[in-house]
Amino acid sequence: MAACLRSLASSGKTVITRHFLHQNSLLWRLLTAAPHRQVAVQAAQCVALNVPQTKVTTLENGLRVASEDSGLPTCTVGLWIDAGSRYENQRNNGTAHFLEHMAFKGTRKRSQLDLELEIENMGAHLNAYTSREQTVYYAKAFSKDLPRAVEILADIIQNSTLGEAEIERERGVILREMQEVETNLQEVVFDYLHATAYQTTALGRTILGPSDNIKTINRGDLVEYITTHYKGPRIVLAAAGGVSHSELIDLAKYHFGKLPGRYVGDAPALPECTFTGSEIRVRDDKMPLAHIALAVEAVGWSHPDTIPLMVANTLIGNWDRSFGGGVNLSSQLAQMSCQGNLCHSFQSFNTCYTDTGLWGLYMVCEPGTIADMMHYTQMEWMSLCTSVTEAEVARSKNLLKTNMLLHLDGSTPICEDIGRQMLCYSRRIPLHELEARIDAIDATTIKDVCTKYIYNKAPAIAAVGPIEQLPDYNQIRSGLFWMRS
Repeated sequence: MAACLRSLASSGKTVITRHFLHQNSLLWRLLTAAPHRQVAVQAAQCVALNVPQTKVTTLENGLRVASEDSGLPTCTVGLWIDAGSRYENQRNNGTAHFLEHMAFKGTRKRSQLDLELEIENMGAHLNAYTSREQTVYYAKAFSKDLPRAVEILADIIQNSTLGEAEIERERGVILREMQEVETNLQEVVFDYLHATAYQTTALGRTILGPSDNIKTINRGDLVEYITTHYKGPRIVLAAAGGVSHSELIDLAKYHFGKLPGRYVGDAPALPECTFTGSEIRVRDDKMPLAHIALAVEAVGWSHPDTIPLMVANTLIGNWDRSFGGGVNLSSQLAQMSCQGNLCHSFQSFNTCYTDTGLWGLYMVCEPGTIADMMHYTQMEWMSLCTSVTEAEVARSKNLLKTNMLLHLDGSTPICEDIGRQMLCYSRRIPLHELEARIDAIDATTIKDVCTKYIYNKAPAIAAVGPIEQLPDYNQIRSGLFWMRS
């Protein structure tokens, strides 16, 4: 940096990118007040140029290659595939997740033991997960092992043997996993929330699928899912850390160039999923605490209202009894929860999909405080629509930007951010653009957007446990409506 400053001082140039100064208003004030502003401006430009660029290349078969080179000795590389449980039907629900399990059970080139030994000897990590709209396979390794990591990823998605013995063994593994998920009440409540909010549609089904399907899914179902969805235009090869984009392109062409890029017939359409204001209640008075999720319909990733809803979500915040500072927290709902002993914990959420979303609150309460917690939650939601202040919005915007930057700590979350954004937006949104979009929001924006999606809307509710005191649905529905002057 010292060398950079010396060269700048001698150059006398005052060029700096407008977006950088726009996104750093404090820096701008310092620059305009500084006696040696030329040096300061050029120093800022050096810093701006040091931000790694996300490079994107599309192969002939439609597969996209995206990477960010930060010069680290390690890297994360993965395949983000635009295929999840949303693309399943009632008969094959659970296939995408089943396929994720089968990916590491051996290929035509490597047995399961060979695969595990090779990954371990590299000192690498290989993992995968399935969501409602995406399937992901990724590896974390030394930068020098990038070619081997890409070759292994290519092998497991193109050459998996899907042996009958392995399929039968994984049935038992997945059924045990389902039993474990059933003990995680937050997972259970969110599955119920999707089931009632998107009833009779693909988003209403669980990712793991019903146990009857797990017992009957066969090799043919897995092969059909691969041939239908694993096409070039629906796959992103993303990498972050110490990676060369040109090297990654060469590896992608060699290992994924033969992936089909076109469909014989029509490509699978995104199944339409309609939101329905409704509820699911599973009362069990033997449970010590009630677990409740309340949500309204929000918007998809690319909708302009997504960012304001994220700011509103951050404004409501989250709280747990184990947190320090209860009554001194900035979130009004956290203060009331602490002072009134209303709940054990709550967390706001903004779950986005391609064309829809769920914006709401998940709470864990004792039986006697459910009604009060619900009342104060609705009061806070209504205040977003009617009386939120500029100071509250400014704090929420700062917190959202901080959380976004803290999340991008390490090659794995950066790689995940690249892969997800490439599928959602077909590009990676630069941080300065995200900051600009957040900074453009004010209290009026929050009031208008929250009124649009929260005020007088029918919510979806999922509740499990001792919920006798949970108000009637119509009463909760009426709590989202105030007479306005």
